[in-house]
Amino acid sequence: MVILMEQGLFAGSRLILTGLCALLVSAAASSVAGIYLGSVRENLLLIPGLMVLLPSIIHIRGSIAGVLASRLSSAMHLGEFSVDFGEGSVLGDNIRVSFVVTILIAFVLGIFAYAASRIFGYPVIGVTDLVLISVVTGILAGTVVTGITLLIALASYRYGLDLDMIAAPTVTTFGDIITLPILMISAAFVMLLDPLARLILGGVAVGLTVATIIYTLHRPEGIGPIVRENIGLLIPLSVIGTMAGLTYSSSLDILVTTAAFLILIPPFTGILGSIGGILGSRLSTGMHTGEINPTFIPEGNVAHHFIISYLYTLILLPLLALIAHGAAVLMGSNSPGPGMLVIISLAAGLIVMTLVIGVAYITASLSFRYGLDPDNFGIPVITSLIDLIGAAALVAMIDLLL
Repeated sequence: MVILMEQGLFAGSRLILTGLCALLVSAAASSVAGIYLGSVRENLLLIPGLMVLLPSIIHIRGSIAGVLASRLSSAMHLGEFSVDFGEGSVLGDNIRVSFVVTILIAFVLGIFAYAASRIFGYPVIGVTDLVLISVVTGILAGTVVTGITLLIALASYRYGLDLDMIAAPTVTTFGDIITLPILMISAAFVMLLDPLARLILGGVAVGLTVATIIYTLHRPEGIGPIVRENIGLLIPLSVIGTMAGLTYSSSLDILVTTAAFLILIPPFTGILGSIGGILGSRLSTGMHTGEINPTFIPEGNVAHHFIISYLYTLILLPLLALIAHGAAVLMGSNSPGPGMLVIISLAAGLIVMTLVIGVAYITASLSFRYGLDPDNFGIPVITSLIDLIGAAALVAMIDLLL
């Protein structure tokens, strides 16, 4: 009995440390994304509407990759995974789904960002330009992030690692750090083209979107149902991401002026999304394997997943705030000071995580109970929710404490 308890504690500690190590790597990488954003902050003013698009396109990219990783992880736990890229295989079909969903959602995000900017009276570039920027960014970033997700999944499968604890923080962070510079470069490239070239390329983006729809309709088995389930969720969640962009746009002047806040945004939302992604993946896997029952009130064996999420939050958010302050100082930019930045980050983060824990459990339970795959719902819902409430909580704390 003592030996079994020791083995259980060791396994639990190893799992927590695995997640923490992945999150530390995620924190470092997402801080690089934040520093990059701080260094190109003038572009957010020069290309109207880009800030509205930015949160949604970055985190939807991470959501798509996170869903791919979560589905592959569940397949590994259930013994259904194999290194096979053919039609009808778990790995091959899910990779194709990822690319199809990426193109469709990128097109939708461009339209949403333009419409929201016009409705709320924010300056914005033309709809063709914004859609083109979104689609080019989605394709380029999607290719890279999907490749990274595949490598992580294959390495986890080869070495017997728990993909749930590694994939969510890794792929969502790579979604941030890769998509952000690609977005900025794509925006600059598109805006340097002459109007006719932009119009022609915009037509190509529309044609590509139509082609992906036709492809999906002709692949009813394996790919079609997964695409429909993902699109049916991600399109409403894209509205949430767009609202997050509007929230940041309402305080764009102070974010650009006090660069430490702008530097903090990608790692703040990224690391909370990673923690929430780990939680969502673990809940999904637990329900698939029968270890967790989707009851209305969480049972006792779920509590330790919530505690671990708070522990990660308390460890990592102060670290991110200190990194943001240090980066702002080194760049010669403004910061409210390390202490105040830590307070703002931690207070906003704890509010967000409390809401995320409830949403993660409710989403996994309801989707599983009604015969839907929680792998398709958990990470997208969590990361999109964090986009909006993270933006609202961070901006509110800045206004309240400064």
